[in-house]
Amino acid sequence: MKWISREELASKPEMTQEEAGEALKAASAQVLRVLPRFTDHFPKAYSEDGMYRPTDNVDWTPGFWTGEIWLAYEYTGDERLKAAGDIQIDSFLERINKKQDVETHDLGFMYSPSCVAGYKLTGNPKGREAALKAADQLITRFHEKGQFIQAWGPLNSPGDYRLIIDCLLNLPLLYWASGETGDRKYKDIAQAHIHTALANVIRPDFSTWHTFFFNRETGEPDHGATCQGYRDGSAWARGQAWGIYGTAIGCRYTGEASYMDLFRGVTDYFLDHLPADLVPFWDLEFGDGDAQPRDSSSASIAACGLLEMSRFMEPGEKAYYAGLAGKILKSVADNYAVKDLSACNGQVLHSTYSNHSPYNTCNHYGVDECNLWGDYFYMEALTRICSDWNPYW
Repeated sequence: MKWISREELASKPEMTQEEAGEALKAASAQVLRVLPRFTDHFPKAYSEDGMYRPTDNVDWTPGFWTGEIWLAYEYTGDERLKAAGDIQIDSFLERINKKQDVETHDLGFMYSPSCVAGYKLTGNPKGREAALKAADQLITRFHEKGQFIQAWGPLNSPGDYRLIIDCLLNLPLLYWASGETGDRKYKDIAQAHIHTALANVIRPDFSTWHTFFFNRETGEPDHGATCQGYRDGSAWARGQAWGIYGTAIGCRYTGEASYMDLFRGVTDYFLDHLPADLVPFWDLEFGDGDAQPRDSSSASIAACGLLEMSRFMEPGEKAYYAGLAGKILKSVADNYAVKDLSACNGQVLHSTYSNHSPYNTCNHYGVDECNLWGDYFYMEALTRICSDWNPYW
């Protein structure tokens, strides 16, 4: 395999604000184009042969589609988008009221880009109600022994006493809930979890574990492992990108200076394992020359994290990290964004949801397809370049 050198990386062009505006215009038009099919229903988590199929409000991913609607609404002001977003907020409120498929840490992914976003943008009270109920549900998964939010499975499941790196993006729901209610309990749990997570999922070389287990009896850290990476010792590309964005969000909410150092390390590892076009393979073990699928969603997530952290940096570093985001995003827009609308109803091609290997336990689906979070974070990154955006997270 071969990875890009820092010299080659420095020579790559950055996306201009004008280019980002054109890309966001095209992405918003795509949202409007498919909106009739995906207002009362949601797209499935990943496309199949380039096309998303409609499904109910299930799984951990539908909030990203509603987030695309709100991003397109912010860009266009088209009232059709607001109407669709409100209909989907009704669906999310019904889901949390009925406790349908909410025994997971992924409530932030579900409710931040959908209901918190809708409430921030339009004042929809149902968005506030649904998101606060989701925050209440999320904190039920917090373990005092270990000080973390359990990712998956029943809380009494012996094999599921673990967190995963993705949860760093679920914590903003809790910070928002404390800000909205004045109740510190949500924030305190978020602070405990991020401290535990960052102390354990980042290895000495700044690669990251996907998942980390704790001793159920004592709460002591036990061991790291992967579910979705190539092998236990490798760095799953999307997990590394969650680490970039998650440390940036942690720095914003906590003001903890050490998180910025972790961000720099995790970002450097990501950059040192990018192929020539800056869009990673599904695991950072692989580079140019390997017959492996890409994960374009990881590139967009990382770009969002780079832009988020740059907001808190001195001018020199700010320009450096924002510039890196622009380089990555330009490649995504030029080489991976959907151009043939007759062949695909998503935004970004060549993502990987779950890729089986001889060393992991993954199912094999959504490989070399669009996926909802990849589409959403692509639009978010474009929005960040185009405007002084008020984050949904």
